[in-house]
Amino acid sequence: MIYMDHSATTPVREEVFEIMKPYFTRSFGNASTFYSLGREAKEAMENARENVASIIGANKDEIIFTSGGTESDNITIQGIAYKLNEMGKGNHIITSSIEHPAVMETCAVLEKKGFEVTYLPVYEEGIVKIEDLKNAIKEETILITIMHANNEIGTLQPVNEIGKIAKENKIKFHTDAVQSVGKIPVDVNEMNVDLLSISSHKIYGPKGIGALYIKKGTRLQPILFGGGQEKDLSPGTENIVGIVGLGEACRLAKEELEKNISYVTNLRDKLIDGVLNSVEKSYINGDKNKRLPGNVNFRFTGIEGESIVLMLDAKGITSSTGSACSSTKLTASHVLKAIGLENVDSHGSLRLTIGPENTEEEVKTVIKEIPPIIEKLRSLSSIWNKDESIWENNTKSCDI
Repeated sequence: MIYMDHSATTPVREEVFEIMKPYFTRSFGNASTFYSLGREAKEAMENARENVASIIGANKDEIIFTSGGTESDNITIQGIAYKLNEMGKGNHIITSSIEHPAVMETCAVLEKKGFEVTYLPVYEEGIVKIEDLKNAIKEETILITIMHANNEIGTLQPVNEIGKIAKENKIKFHTDAVQSVGKIPVDVNEMNVDLLSISSHKIYGPKGIGALYIKKGTRLQPILFGGGQEKDLSPGTENIVGIVGLGEACRLAKEELEKNISYVTNLRDKLIDGVLNSVEKSYINGDKNKRLPGNVNFRFTGIEGESIVLMLDAKGITSSTGSACSSTKLTASHVLKAIGLENVDSHGSLRLTIGPENTEEEVKTVIKEIPPIIEKLRSLSSIWNKDESIWENNTKSCDI
C-alpha cells in the first residue's frame, strides 16, 4: 500500500507505541490519586505536557489535554464566547469560510444563541486577506478564530499578522493548528495567539487525544463538567496512555522538523509537476506555494473525485477527496466552494497528502497510475464527451 492520506490520519510510530505500552498494563495508575502508582502516571503526564509545550514555544502550565482537535476547538470557541459575552464584552466572532467542521458547526450553534459570526472570504488562493479582517472588526468583536493550515487544500493563513491585529484590538485569537503542528514551525509567541488546538493522530500519535494551548491569563467558561481535571476545562480521568503518546509524538516531530520539511516538500513538488505535466486540464486547488509541505489538492475536469479514489485504491494507493470529517456528507466541499469552484469542478478534486515515510519511488508510481485512470474515467463521462467546452468555460483564475 502507498499511503497518501496523512491529513486524515497517520499511523502510530513504533517509538511512540513503545513508550505507551507500559501505561496500558504495569503503570496504569490514575493520575489524580496520591499513592505511588498515581504519582507515576502524574509524572508521565507532566513530562508529556512539557513536550507538547516545547513544540509550540509555550510554557507547560499553558497546556491542557483534551480528546482531540474537535474538543479543543469547542472548549475555546464556546468558552471564550460565553465568558466574554457574560462580561458584557460583545457577541461578535470572526472566522474564515474554510474552517474545519469543528469550528464551522460550533459557530453555527452560537449564531442560533444570538451571537454574530462573520465568515471571511478566502478567494481563489484559499487565503484570508488582512484588509478583510480589519474591515470586519467591530466594537462587539470578542474572538477571531482562523485555522493555521487548511485540512483540504493545505493553504497557510497569515496567522502572525492576524495575531498582531487581534492583539492591537484587544481581541482573543484562536487558531486551529491541527494540520500544522509537527509539520511546519509553530510558535505561539510569534503568532500572538491566545489559544491553539492540537491533535495527536495527525503527527504519528494515537487517536483520541489532543491538546489546547491557553495563554496565561486567558479566561474561559467551562462547557464540560466533572471532576475538575485539566483546570476544569476538560474534566474526566486523564487518558495517560494517549497523553504519553502525544508527548512522544511531539518530541520526535520537533526533533525531525527541519529534515522532514525539506524532504516532504521535495516529494510534493515532484508530485505536482509530474501530474500536471501528464494530465491535460489538471489544476492545483489553492495557492501552489503557500501551503503545507505535504499537501496536494488536484482538480481534474470532467470526472468525480470519488471515482479516482476508488480506482487508486484498487491499485494500492490511498487518497481522498477532502476532509475525512466531511466525507460522509454528499454535498460539495465548502472549502472548494469558498475558493470559487462550481459544484461540477469541486467534485473532480483529489487530495494527496504526503508523509516523511513516503518515498520518491512511491511518488513516481502515483504519477504513473493517475493519467490512465483519468483517461478511463473521462471516456466514461457523459458530460466530458458531450461538450468539453463547458469545462473551458468553468476554468477559474485560481487554476495554476
